[in-house]
Amino acid sequence: MVIPGLGTIVNVAAIVVAGFFGAAAGKLLNERLQDGLAKAAGVCVLFIGIAGAMQGMLALDGDVLASGKSLFVVTSIVAGTLIGEIADIDGLVRRFGEWLKRKTGNAGDRSFVDAFVTASVTVCVGAMAVVGAVEDGMLGDISILCTKAILDFVIILVMTCSLGRGCAFSAIPVGVFQGAVTALSVLIRPLMTDSALAGLSLVGSILIFCVGVNLVWNTKIRVANMLPAIIIAPLLTFLPIAW
Repeated sequence: MVIPGLGTIVNVAAIVVAGFFGAAAGKLLNERLQDGLAKAAGVCVLFIGIAGAMQGMLALDGDVLASGKSLFVVTSIVAGTLIGEIADIDGLVRRFGEWLKRKTGNAGDRSFVDAFVTASVTVCVGAMAVVGAVEDGMLGDISILCTKAILDFVIILVMTCSLGRGCAFSAIPVGVFQGAVTALSVLIRPLMTDSALAGLSLVGSILIFCVGVNLVWNTKIRVANMLPAIIIAPLLTFLPIAW
């Protein structure tokens, strides 16, 4: 019998190991190479986000490729961002990152908090985290989370090489988030309809795209403040509206 939560443990372990190897490799790279890797990671994250978003917004209508869900996307992201800005989720995450930086002896690492926030949003957002955690809790099936662990290993390895050790500590929010979903899987399972999952995946992919924008162009989109959108999106699918 598989222990509930084992999938999350595997995922967290993969991130920690990737962070360890990434930090070791990063010391061997000069600033130019680190910047190149950061841009490369950003481009990869951009296309991961674009692929997920296009999958949710484009569909074949006969021989024509049609787009849709624009109103759904706008409503989810605007409403979610409004809630996130009012709650200042980005500020809360950054304060936690500052606390982690001090407690882990990384007070001199100026990029620690940005690395922590960027990596945390990248590996926490997405349908795989939710569906995998639900499958783990309800069925003891950790296959989705094991697949996610492999993907996260590669992402965190590259990010840690370029952004710093803060990326490795994204294991903490991943453990808390996926562990909570696993614990609440009996309650969450009825909400995870195909439409709800599609909505979550679509909006989550757009948030991942925003992370890529930050990495490539050094912008400061407060993606953490947009996180409530991934809760609003599945809920909107239950409304009797043709999105």
